[in-house]
Amino acid sequence: MARTLYEKLWQSHVVRHGEDGPDLLYIDRQLVHEVSSPKAFRMLAERGLPMRRPATHLAVADHAVPTAHRGKMFRDKQAQAQVAELTRNAQKFGIRELALNSREHGIVHVIGPELGFTLPGISLVCGDSHTTTHGAFGALAFGIGASECGTVMATQCLPQWRAKTMQVKLTGAFQPGISAKDLSLALIAQIGSEGAKGYAVEYSGPAVALMNMSARMTLCNMTIEAGSRIGLVAPDEVTFGYLKGRPMAPVGEMWDRAVAYWSSLVSDPDAEFDRVLSIDLDSIAPHVSWGTSPDQAAPVNAVIPAPRHEKDLKALEYMALTPGQMLSDIGIDRVFIGSCTNARIEDLRSAAAILQGRKIAPRVKALVVPGSAATKEQAESEGLDIVFRNAGFEWRDAGCSMCVAMNDDRLAPGERCASTSNRNFEGRQGPGGRTHLMSPAMAAAAAVSGHIADVRTLLS
Repeated sequence: MARTLYEKLWQSHVVRHGEDGPDLLYIDRQLVHEVSSPKAFRMLAERGLPMRRPATHLAVADHAVPTAHRGKMFRDKQAQAQVAELTRNAQKFGIRELALNSREHGIVHVIGPELGFTLPGISLVCGDSHTTTHGAFGALAFGIGASECGTVMATQCLPQWRAKTMQVKLTGAFQPGISAKDLSLALIAQIGSEGAKGYAVEYSGPAVALMNMSARMTLCNMTIEAGSRIGLVAPDEVTFGYLKGRPMAPVGEMWDRAVAYWSSLVSDPDAEFDRVLSIDLDSIAPHVSWGTSPDQAAPVNAVIPAPRHEKDLKALEYMALTPGQMLSDIGIDRVFIGSCTNARIEDLRSAAAILQGRKIAPRVKALVVPGSAATKEQAESEGLDIVFRNAGFEWRDAGCSMCVAMNDDRLAPGERCASTSNRNFEGRQGPGGRTHLMSPAMAAAAAVSGHIADVRTLLS
């Protein structure tokens, strides 16, 4: 019987089929961070349970860590306690932790792929909803709750309900100034924040084959914002080229055997999906969110739409916007380039290309936070940090930073931010803060313009 990629991945990890309940899945690997793990570790300790396979877990602190003064005292004592607790638990249970001052440190969904911990064909979980990111490698990857993290630690298994399947066929190619972030926002605006709920989404088509891994990771990362816990791209030569030589990737004969298996992880030509969508990349314009949900987004040259329901009314009130107002007329106070969505080297290059030879607007405060220490080092070797600094940006160390505001970086009440992060609900970047989601290039354009702006005008 013909199978989709999701069905192949699922079936290869089923330990026991549930007759009237969920299937029991084997979990190959787990990423652990400081926010979701304390409850899981406490569960093991209280029940006197050992970690079943410590080598399959990788710990890193990212949400609460400071990015402006790495190696110094935490200003937030709660954040400091969270990071310290992760270190104690990692040592106690024998799992590897990536230290804050190491070259391997970074945002959990950035360092997993960078290290080769993320591989095609594996099942991978983390106590973070944006674990969808790793599906870009053809991995069965999804976010789980804190108690589920403990279950995986103790048993290496997890009961899960099988999802329906959705295929998003992508044709055409990105035009200048357009990126995977614009595509994601356009798709979510089209189908809604729950449009993919209950589905595993596979991105396919000739346009996907042309995308680098960074773009694929952005697509899969944002899939959760459409309601789906799983975003997938079939592994191909682009995937293999990215992974080859990574510290934790297979080598020698094991590499050859792995690639042979990974190459089979594609949807069969006659496989049937429960839902199919088609998008032509040639038709995608730069997109910006205007509300408090990623599906409240529109092309940059559009106007704020009339409210369709209570959700829109509340969003407009919180964002202090009015229907009919041009998106490109909205002034901004802050710019944030970072997050597990858009803090890879390709993202920094695209923003720096816009900022080269330009200065940010006088009243704007801007910061760029690389997704990992390795990404920061690469950017500095290319001189990107100089471009950012000369433009007026702060150049920071790796961490989740202003995406989640569990650290020193957050908006003040009423401040409006052009952000490359993934969520914009009320208070996400700080109580009373107002977030407009966009691509790195668009964020750079907003920084130099002082308002939301169409990056294509700066390219021309």
